[in-house]
Amino acid sequence: MPLNQKKDNFIDKAFTVMAELIVKVMPIDEKEKRAYIYYRDGLAAQDCGDYSEALECYEESLKLEMNSVDRGETLKNMAIIYMSNGEEDRALATYENSLKENPKQPSCLKNMGLIYEKRGRMAQEAGNQAESDSWFDQAAMVWAKAVRLYPGGYLDIENWLKTSGRSNVDVYF
Repeated sequence: MPLNQKKDNFIDKAFTVMAELIVKVMPIDEKEKRAYIYYRDGLAAQDCGDYSEALECYEESLKLEMNSVDRGETLKNMAIIYMSNGEEDRALATYENSLKENPKQPSCLKNMGLIYEKRGRMAQEAGNQAESDSWFDQAAMVWAKAVRLYPGGYLDIENWLKTSGRSNVDVYF
């Protein structure tokens, strides 16, 4: 194993041990602690590409988690997995649920827009301009919200909104 991988592995293990210690001593409900552990295990599985394990961990975390911001983050990660697996409708529904829990997640809106924009391009390539325009309008709607929440964070999206003529002047303020 290369030296830099050994260091990374050591750092990962050290961080995990420290996080577990912090969680143990924090004055929070035992259910919340277990929810965090499931969430953390889900992140680790997702990072390793074990999406089924990650989804199982996230499901368990959601059963225990009461904090809406944390629930939103967990749902967002689930939606990312669905999106990468090509389950776009399921991803969109999960992003919507994530935004219900925590409406201030521009990355959810950005990813929803990516799905809409892709569908718009596919409809355009198929020669269905009305359907294409509808998908592009939906992309513009969610992307405008994302840009408002994270100004300057999605320059490519801001550019697309401007060049496609789907930008309002107030989008950036």
